[in-house]
Amino acid sequence: MNRQQLLEQIKAKQSFLCIGLDTDINKIPEFLLDFEDPIFEFNKQIIAATYDLCVAYKPNTAFYESRGVKGWQSLIRTWQYIPETCFSIADAKRGDIGNTSEMYARAFFDERSGGMSFDALTVAPYMGNDSVTPFLKFKDKWVILLALTSNPGSRDFQLLPCGNERLFESVLQKANGWGTSENMMYVVGATQGEAFATIRKHAPDHFLLVPGIGVQGGNLQEVCRYGMNKDCGLLINSSRAIIYASNGKDFAERAREEALKIQQEMAGELGKIGLI
Repeated sequence: MNRQQLLEQIKAKQSFLCIGLDTDINKIPEFLLDFEDPIFEFNKQIIAATYDLCVAYKPNTAFYESRGVKGWQSLIRTWQYIPETCFSIADAKRGDIGNTSEMYARAFFDERSGGMSFDALTVAPYMGNDSVTPFLKFKDKWVILLALTSNPGSRDFQLLPCGNERLFESVLQKANGWGTSENMMYVVGATQGEAFATIRKHAPDHFLLVPGIGVQGGNLQEVCRYGMNKDCGLLINSSRAIIYASNGKDFAERAREEALKIQQEMAGELGKIGLI
């Protein structure tokens, strides 16, 4: 999915919601354990109930890798089930020396090699240019680079002074030379508030993937106030607040209800900038 196609989906669905499929075998409804692949069955029902309300799905690969071969099979089947009208993100946070990054890229981008062809992959920038550019060689694929996260440890490095700026600002400026707004996005935590204005100073046109809405305390209106651009420019992720809205047999219906609440708020924000 390219940038224009993503924008068309945002307009059509009046939404910039990304649903995180952080599917934990210990948190899904107990009756699903009777299925051959409980993780996939959970994801399938969540997707079937919400795909018209969101523009993206983001499986966090750790929840699948932790289950070995079975987990990888669940991840592949989940990717296969995500509709083409939804942007697919593998939240794997990869990033290593060039030839290793190329292998990671094949795993998630080359269906013939790894069984999956996600639209995007989250990548850590710490090792620099040659750890990121191998992912950008794949046509119509996106790198979503970690820029300013909302975990407590983000202060350890991301906010350190770097000349007249902070380290995350230097990362943004350097990364802007590796990719473009057509193939690179940035991860910015929803709890960062006014820092979105700084992000936009360095990356005015890029899409931002914003985790932390809902359970983690991020505020949708605040993110939109500081982070939205003329093309929306945001994919706001919600995971637990949606997928674990219920632990009963109505879990998919309840997930839809929660997703609908967020979608309706997002429609209002899109209306404010005249995008719908």
